[in-house]
Amino acid sequence: MSTITVTNIKATGETASRAVSGVAGAWVNFNGTGTIAVRDSLNVASLTDSSTGNYLVNFSNNFANSNFAAVAINGNNDASNPGEDGTCTVGHTAVSSSGIECSLTSTASTKVDWQQFSHVSHGDLA
Repeated sequence: MSTITVTNIKATGETASRAVSGVAGAWVNFNGTGTIAVRDSLNVASLTDSSTGNYLVNFSNNFANSNFAAVAINGNNDASNPGEDGTCTVGHTAVSSSGIECSLTSTASTKVDWQQFSHVSHGDLA
């Protein structure tokens, strides 16, 4: 059997290349408290802090359509809610960004900034 070794793969029609097919089209790990800051990322141009517990992940390269799959999870919460669990929801209607909204699990109406977020999006890039 032969082995093919490549550094990057670019699917037909995509403007951005990825290491292998099937990997995330974009991901980010960031601090969501105070002045938000990216810790590490791929295909993320910037973050927007929309309001308490609400963030927008802006992609460097758009997805091919708005039907991409995205998930987010929160890590350590802020000092005002020690020990509380949180729930994150992700929504997107644009090919260029994905929104995150996080609240306390015990009180869904209480939006919370968290110290650590991870967001991953899968789909074909434009």
